[in-house]
Amino acid sequence: MTPIARIPRTRGAFSGVMLVLLGAWGGLIPFIGPYFHYAYTPDKAWVYTTGRLWLEILPGAATVLGGLLVLGSARRHTAMFGAFLAALGGAWFVVGNLVSTLWNSGTPQAGVPAGTGLTRLAAENLGFFTGLGVLIVFFAALALGRFAVVGVRETAMVERAAADQAALAEQGAAARNTQPVDRARTGPPVTEPEDGLRSRGNLLVRRRERADAKYPETEGLTDRRVQADLPKDETASTGRFSLRNPFRSGSESTAGDSAAEQPTTEQPTTEQPTTGRSTADR
Repeated sequence: MTPIARIPRTRGAFSGVMLVLLGAWGGLIPFIGPYFHYAYTPDKAWVYTTGRLWLEILPGAATVLGGLLVLGSARRHTAMFGAFLAALGGAWFVVGNLVSTLWNSGTPQAGVPAGTGLTRLAAENLGFFTGLGVLIVFFAALALGRFAVVGVRETAMVERAAADQAALAEQGAAARNTQPVDRARTGPPVTEPEDGLRSRGNLLVRRRERADAKYPETEGLTDRRVQADLPKDETASTGRFSLRNPFRSGSESTAGDSAAEQPTTEQPTTEQPTTGRSTADR
């Protein structure tokens, strides 16, 4: 299984707290130990020496910093780096006082225990260097082991995050595919006129119907008046203008058109010659 970067902050909580406490003890005990007769030489409180800086203050600060990284980091690599830094500080607590004899003319640079009895000497050696360093290395190794294992909670966190990202990607793709049409650029929808009539023809038909309803005696005049404004009838072979009312039946339209096209002829009237006397006079 590939390592997962994110970890819960509670994974290294206990180890981080213990590392912070042990590092603070290692950095402060040489300055406050003489108050209760627990010290290395010089056995005076708050006395600074180079040996205390290199062998107690610096490893104590490294342990505290490593413990804080273990305690508060949510990244696996950062927390493991903090644990490794704390382990180095603990190891230096164990071997530092002995190694310092190499550059300090054969004597430990941190001094010697100030106690007189064997029990006091052992307690000071364990509390200042050896035992303190072993405890720091133990908790740092415990944190490293916990961070090296991918737990069930971490796997669930990763799967949940992946599912959320996939859902967001699907929502974004759906939103891009269903964007509203810009009516300002495309314009209003175009509708075809019903029954094959153009808008202008419909207007003329309505005008004719209103005129016929209002003035029935001028129906023929209305036909002739609006014929000039109508388009040519493409189905007619004579080339004449015609107007068809879609609300009238086919027989009425044909009869009306035929009656309108037939010329009217006047019959001559012959008058009977009248005589001067009537039948009664005869």
